[in-house]
Amino acid sequence: MRILLIEDDEAIGSAVQGHIMAAGHAIDWAKTLFQARKYESTGFYELILLDVSLPDGNGIDYLRNRRQSYPTATIVMTARSEISNRIKVLSAGADEYMGKPFSMSELSARIAAVCQDGSLRHRVLATGGLNICLADRRLQRDGEAVDLTAGEWAVLDCLLHRPGVVVSEGTIEGVVYDFSEIDGNAVELCISRLRKKIGRRRIETIPGLGYRLVLN
Repeated sequence: MRILLIEDDEAIGSAVQGHIMAAGHAIDWAKTLFQARKYESTGFYELILLDVSLPDGNGIDYLRNRRQSYPTATIVMTARSEISNRIKVLSAGADEYMGKPFSMSELSARIAAVCQDGSLRHRVLATGGLNICLADRRLQRDGEAVDLTAGEWAVLDCLLHRPGVVVSEGTIEGVVYDFSEIDGNAVELCISRLRKKIGRRRIETIPGLGYRLVLN
């Protein structure tokens, strides 16, 4: 599992990073929301560990905005233990809430709980008539089931995990070629087929740069 840690406290961040790596997971550690957004622009994460009070913004606002694009499972970590704050965190879309200080065994238990209840496996993105579940490879458009090839799913997955971000043609080319679509214009053909299935305006061509998925 690939995890993004957003935490400005050096001691907590270092402890969490070491614990996650020892458990065999990949983890990137951002100390500001600006760094977090840079990390997200280069790849996707299955889980976010999010502090609330950060140097350049509020983690709850970040979580709320993130939910509007792609709903990554999130565990919020905060020193504020008031019931009203917990309600605010969960209402913003957090899957779990941990009060600081916490033990690494509690962190492991919270991560396991998020995995076991299906938060990671069955998360569904619903936007503008589209319902997409990557884990189960299910797609509906205006209530009708849509079939995608393995290559089309791979390209959609690649774009979905970088919502609003331009994905280079080279990146998509690598994904397409993994599924033996080796024609010289394989990327253009795959994008064209995908547009017909999910809506032409959903995928923008950025000349000279690549493609961008439009969710809103």
